[in-house]
Amino acid sequence: MAHRDPPGIIAPHIPADAYLRAEATGQPVVIVVHTADQHGRPLHHYLFPVVIAGAGVVGVFGLVAAFLALLDFAAHTAAAVGGAAGTLGIGGITLRLTRPKD
Repeated sequence: MAHRDPPGIIAPHIPADAYLRAEATGQPVVIVVHTADQHGRPLHHYLFPVVIAGAGVVGVFGLVAAFLALLDFAAHTAAAVGGAAGTLGIGGITLRLTRPKD
């Protein structure tokens, strides 16, 4: 497992034997820290808004599809009721829902 230091630590831990050997001989302890300079923003800064926008678009497409399916169902229901009922009379007003089959 790779050792990871928490952010804010300037140098990694120096082993005790290396420190004691450097102190006894007077040699300096050289610590090399490998870092990579980032040029620009990381990918996740751009990926999160794109994922949120994509989820919104998929949700709107689903809403439109559900609305169109509901309209289609309502149109088929109205056609079936109109074909079966013929004329509807309510309170002296008669409505003819379909044309006669002449």
